[in-house]
Amino acid sequence: MAKDPQTCSFCGRPAREVGTLVAGINGSFICPMCVETLHNAFELRDMEDRAKRMDAMLDFDIKTPSQLKKGLDEYVVGQEEAKKILSVAVYNHYKRLRAEMLNVGDEEYPDVEIEKSNVLLIGPTGSGKTYLARTLAKMLNVPFAIGDATTVTEAGYVGEDVENLVLNLVRAADYNIERAQCGIVYIDEIDKICRKNENVSITRDVGGEGVQQALLKILEGTVCNIPPKGGRKHPDQQYLRVDTRNILFICGGAFVGLDKIIARRTESKVLGFNSDIAEDAKSEAQILKKVQPEDLVKFGFIPEFIGRLPVVCSLAGLTESDLVHILTKTKNSLVKQYSKLLSLDGAKLRFTDGAVKAIARKAMDFGTGARALRSIMESVMLNIMYELPDKKKSGEVVIDESMIDSASRAE
Repeated sequence: MAKDPQTCSFCGRPAREVGTLVAGINGSFICPMCVETLHNAFELRDMEDRAKRMDAMLDFDIKTPSQLKKGLDEYVVGQEEAKKILSVAVYNHYKRLRAEMLNVGDEEYPDVEIEKSNVLLIGPTGSGKTYLARTLAKMLNVPFAIGDATTVTEAGYVGEDVENLVLNLVRAADYNIERAQCGIVYIDEIDKICRKNENVSITRDVGGEGVQQALLKILEGTVCNIPPKGGRKHPDQQYLRVDTRNILFICGGAFVGLDKIIARRTESKVLGFNSDIAEDAKSEAQILKKVQPEDLVKFGFIPEFIGRLPVVCSLAGLTESDLVHILTKTKNSLVKQYSKLLSLDGAKLRFTDGAVKAIARKAMDFGTGARALRSIMESVMLNIMYELPDKKKSGEVVIDESMIDSASRAE
């Protein structure tokens, strides 16, 4: 009997045993049995991948918007509208992820694909943008990473590749790719990568439009090839493959001058140098609430970039009363933190009302919101924390207004 010239390139069976052979390139063939085996193998791999993603999702504590808002209230002072907007955006994001993994909603809306709702936070320095994002991630038990937009450059220039923002998230997830692919990345100083003007430049803009273009893909969703140790890519490296489709990106910035752009469009009045600081901050906050995509384009962002950040939320500057509340009433307040520190040396710590207000006033003078509180507290507490461990009897330590004033004069 003549030898059958055509055999399956996978199992070696001849055509007379398996029937039809499907021809491939370079004279290769595959039989129906091997096609079925490969199909089952790919199906099994898809099931395993889905199971891994489901395991990652089960680790997360998905809460309703009202539950998220209630949790934020314990840590974040004021910013009521911002907390609502963020709570809804985060809930919708993880609801979408869970529905996709369970194929929920496909029967009723088979052709509808829910787009990702990345968030843009606009507000002055120290208003709580980073803290809001970090607290949400902690409540949800999802990996969280912070990146600085000013360190990112487009490919070919000195600086960090955009993929390093995702690498930070992978590290936060202990290199568990499935968990990282459902995490949150906060990109700070996003306002610093705006174009210098509205006109499209024919020259390279390393710190502006080029970076926006580089960020577009990861914001929308792409598969990144990331060097495990960070840094620039080179051909001989092994890469981690991370899909950013389900990563929630929250971008934040102070956007100094944006209020004037909005005011010109809406013909609103912007207070000047001689106005009261509190009234000025209040006026700016009210104007920023009216922000529209066209204002952000005039500020220096390309329309495509703004389109990847559909949820826009403005935060108000903190008042002296807000800072007092942050110091004393929040769940993780600085007064509670220092009280715990001193209790480890057997001492009780008490701040008078005057002292707390003096710290808040001093922070207001710095103009950096809540960020100044920690450095002021460290300055006030330095000598006490230095001397206390050597004392046999600690007792109670009382911080009054005069001690705040003394610390201020010593600086």
